[in-house]
Formats: sequence, C-alpha cells, structure tokens
Amino acid sequence: MVNKSVLVVGAGISGLTAAIEAAETGFEVFLVEKEAYLGGRVARMNQYFPKLCPPNCGLEINFRRIRSEHNLRFLTSAEVVQVAGQEGDFTVAVRQNPRFVNENCTACNKCAEVCPVERSNEFNYDLDKTRAAYLPHSFAFPTRYVIDGKACLGEKCGKCVEACAYEAIELKMQAREVTLKVGAIVWATGWEPYDAGRISAYGFGRFPNVVTNVIMERLASPLGPTGGRIVRPSDGKEVQKVAFVQCAGSRDENHLPFCSSVCCLASLKQATYVLNANPGAQVAVYYIDIRALGKFEDFFAKVQLEPNVTLIKGKPGEILEDGQTGDVIVVAEDQLARKITQERYDLVVLATGMAPSAGAQVPLLGLDDRGFVAPDQVPGIYGAGCVKRPLDVASAVQDATSAALKAIQSTVRRQLNG
Repeated sequence: MVNKSVLVVGAGISGLTAAIEAAETGFEVFLVEKEAYLGGRVARMNQYFPKLCPPNCGLEINFRRIRSEHNLRFLTSAEVVQVAGQEGDFTVAVRQNPRFVNENCTACNKCAEVCPVERSNEFNYDLDKTRAAYLPHSFAFPTRYVIDGKACLGEKCGKCVEACAYEAIELKMQAREVTLKVGAIVWATGWEPYDAGRISAYGFGRFPNVVTNVIMERLASPLGPTGGRIVRPSDGKEVQKVAFVQCAGSRDENHLPFCSSVCCLASLKQATYVLNANPGAQVAVYYIDIRALGKFEDFFAKVQLEPNVTLIKGKPGEILEDGQTGDVIVVAEDQLARKITQERYDLVVLATGMAPSAGAQVPLLGLDDRGFVAPDQVPGIYGAGCVKRPLDVASAVQDATSAALKAIQSTVRRQLNG
C-alpha cells in the first residue's frame, strides 16, 4: 500500500510553505527542523524585500496555519540521519536532540533569571550572549525555552529546576530516534552565508568593524542585539560612514563561482537601514555590476537617487584597519574614475553569497557542480527553495509550493500505478 504522507526536511520559509500546503490538502505531513524553532533564516531578517516589512508578518500567518492544521506534526532540534526505500514507501530515521525543556514550559523566563552561565547567541551571530537556559528569540515558535547542553552545568547546579513551577525542566532528557514511514520527501534545508573569513584580504574575523550582510540584518533589527541601533561592534559608536562591498566571495573561482542574485538588492535595502537610522550618514556601494532586474529596478533607481548614497564601480582588492581608531580602509579601483582609491569607513558590510547548506548531504540525492541539490533525480524526493539555487523569499515560496505539489502527485501516481 502506498503511504500518503509527506516528510518535509527544514522549516525555513520553503519548508514551512511546502509542509502547510501539503497538509491543507489532507495529507499527513511531518516537518523536521534542526534548530529549536521554526522560521529558518527569514526569522533572522530585519525586513522583507522589496516591501520592507518585518518578516514576523509572514511567519505569523504560517504559524497560525500550523496551529490549526491537525495533519501537520513538527519536530524541532531534529535531523534526518538515514533515508531508505522508494517512491511511495520511504523509511526515514530522525534523531531528535534533547532541549531539556518539555511542553509544560510557559516561557515565564524564571529558568533564565537564575541560570549562572552565559553562552554566545548564535541567533544574533554571536554579537551578544544569553543564559544557558534561553528562548531562541523573542518571536520563537514554538514559544518554549531551551537549555544549551554544552554550556549548562547540569544537575550539579539545578537552579532552573528549582525555579520552574511547572516542572518543565528535564536535565536528564536524552536524544531519541524516531522512524517515519512516508510516501514522499521534500528537502528544504536552505542555505548558509558564505564564510567571509576565507576571503583573507577583507579582514573578516580580524577586524571587528568588518561584518557581513546577515550580521547587518541583526544590527538593524529592533529585536536584535543593539535594539536596532546600527553601531560599530568595536566600540558601540553610531556609524556615520558605511561601505557595502558586493560579490564578497561570489563570482570568484576561488570561492563561489556563481552569482547569488539577491546580494545587490540586499545591500540596497540595507543602505536604507543606515539612512533611516541616521539621515546624515554616508553610504558607498562597491560593485561589479548591480543586478536588479524587472520589478526590482524601480527600487534600485530610488536608492540610486539618494544624495547620501554613492555607487563605485570596482571590486575592492584589500580592506585594512587603522588600529588606533578602529576605522576600516577600503582599497579599490574606481573603474569609472580610473583611479585607485583608499577610503575610511566606520563600518564595512560584506555582501556574502548564498552557499549550499551542508544539510543537503542527504542519502539518495546527489549535488550539482555548485553543491546544490540537483533537481528531480530520485522519484519521490524533491528539493525546494534555496537548497536548489539561490532565491529571494517570494521565489522560494513559489518553488516550495511547486515541490509540495510534486510530492502529492508522486504519492497519488504510485497509488494509481499500484
């Protein structure tokens, strides 16, 4: 008998979309997410492009649909470890790691208040710290605390257990393995920001005032580590002069040989963050060429007309630091002016590209020559969103809807064919 259920791996915007669309057609859906919350990288953004509204708007709609959908079950802190079988009859082993907090949690924060240990906050790209007992972020779904097993002192401390009036803390919680039987799989593990530390000439990791575009999203967010103040990480000084460096590692045979298609627009969006926070600030964008096609060209033209925004055609060859002031110096060839320039900035933002997620290494699926999941190789297993290629949010939602439809058609086809 063909199994009419669907597994969706990854709960970013693509995975959420695929899971909800499949569940609302009446299929049983299992959604597996390695983080302790749903929403993926969209949850870490400050604003959607091009409407420039907060991502919580779209995510809340999806979370509301999940709450009311009895066909959908999700597992957080979980990863697929094995896939076997064929279209219509897959057996999937899932490892669910302990979060040490059960469903009794009311998010009262008492555990965090008494916790004596701090940890780096990965959600904010290590720009701040939380206690070992923490809520992943203020809009986390499910709204349940987590205890970092690596940082927690365990039972020899136990202060969180004593503080919790709801018996939600389980310091002895163990990992468990779940076996799922499904008819089709949607693989939506998303993307990773390219490691800017590998671009040695740009100083990321050595110069604190060189950050990446994903870090900039958190700096600009009112829910971020600085409350939305765009400041220098080195000294907390409000930025007056900011440079955006495009194609940081992209379109480069030594790093990412392809264009991620969204980085130019992301930097233009982030230029508006700077100007909205400080109308007197100066923004420079170093670029090879600006890619803002179709409906996005109007946004490019609008930002281009800003008197405090300067576009410099030329890719920086080196980024230096003034050790006394913390200023960052961008050395580049201005191709239109035909001269080498050295400009000082308070902050440099590297527009790093979208690298294939390491989670794409799923059994049965192969990768293309760029490291993304190759499309439609195995009947019954379908990639969705940025696991296949770099996409903006709207395009990822469309692609995920298509993947959900393929998964449904797959199980129906197998049932009809016996």
